[in-house]
Amino acid sequence: MTSIVGDRGRRLGFLMPKTGIDIPRTATRGEEPSTMIVTLSPDAPASTTNELIATAGSLGLAASYLPFDGGGGVLGVDGSLPADVLTLPGVSTSRTNHKPYMLASREHRTASVVRIGDVSIGSGVPVIIAGPCVVEGRNELIDAARAVKAAGATMLRGGAFKPRTSPYAFQGLGEEGLRHLAAAREAIGLPVVTEVLEPDQVGLVASYADMLQIGARNMQNYPLLRRVGGANKPVLLKRGFSSTVEEWLMAAEYVLAHGNPNVLLCERGIRGFDAAFRFNLDLNAVPLAKELTHLPVIVDPSHGTGRRSLVGRMALAALAAGADGLIIEVHPEPDLALCDGSQTITPAELAVIHRRALTLVDVLSDEPAWLVPAPNGELSVIA
Repeated sequence: MTSIVGDRGRRLGFLMPKTGIDIPRTATRGEEPSTMIVTLSPDAPASTTNELIATAGSLGLAASYLPFDGGGGVLGVDGSLPADVLTLPGVSTSRTNHKPYMLASREHRTASVVRIGDVSIGSGVPVIIAGPCVVEGRNELIDAARAVKAAGATMLRGGAFKPRTSPYAFQGLGEEGLRHLAAAREAIGLPVVTEVLEPDQVGLVASYADMLQIGARNMQNYPLLRRVGGANKPVLLKRGFSSTVEEWLMAAEYVLAHGNPNVLLCERGIRGFDAAFRFNLDLNAVPLAKELTHLPVIVDPSHGTGRRSLVGRMALAALAAGADGLIIEVHPEPDLALCDGSQTITPAELAVIHRRALTLVDVLSDEPAWLVPAPNGELSVIA
């Protein structure tokens, strides 16, 4: 993604370097700033993109370009561009009436795919990310990785830095845990995802992990979102447990606007009033998010229920709701796990989920796709 920043962009917190000449602009106090999204066709020449970005810079506007896999892309601008540049070759559409999460919105593109090594998420084949809540040791993690791979997982999860409600609970092994994750990847061949807690940790965690996780507590940690936006690693963004779907998508917008097009959304449960569950897994959010955004969506039934006995059924329910994959806490001996044992399943239980998921996905693939209204009034297919 290419981005430039003018005066207003710096006030909004963009981290990319400024180019062009700033021209001061006035704004009416109390008014929301106008924004524009410009869609470029696959055959748009590079000169058009460069001219649009340069024009934005000369007006002191922040601009972020998000390319599409098949060519073309969208340019988000925190203001309006003059009419003459909107007639350049390859400019398909421009609009100022759009969702506030303009780069994450499905208004301007079809579903995107996030690739982590050989794993593709959002391609139509659900993936399973599995592993222990927290990295406990090198040999223990390698054994767990081998077990979850045999049970059907295609990525390994494990926390090296853990945010815990109690300051006395195990907080993870830190960089030692990251080294164990890298060793497990080398030994077993699964890409790894792990959580990053602070902006200053991003470089360190990115040097070991294949995907960076932003946990629910940090969903609106804007300095952290900006920093992972500048990292060259895909980002798994969990929904905050008291956040609306729009707030979740706006958090994703921060990552996209700061240069990282590879964002994976994760529904992991929201606060409810019933003490029988740790959280309420909000599966309404899955098809809704897939209507609103092109980003792939996965589900965490472990945190979403907090109960080992419910994980399997809610995992299948998530896939039936349209999730692009699952992230599940798995441990060879859950009752001995150092973290979240009550919501952690065994590799044997994961194998059952994987087997049933294959059957479910096969059945659903024979059904007609869902149709939802597109911005132009026509019907758009949601898988």
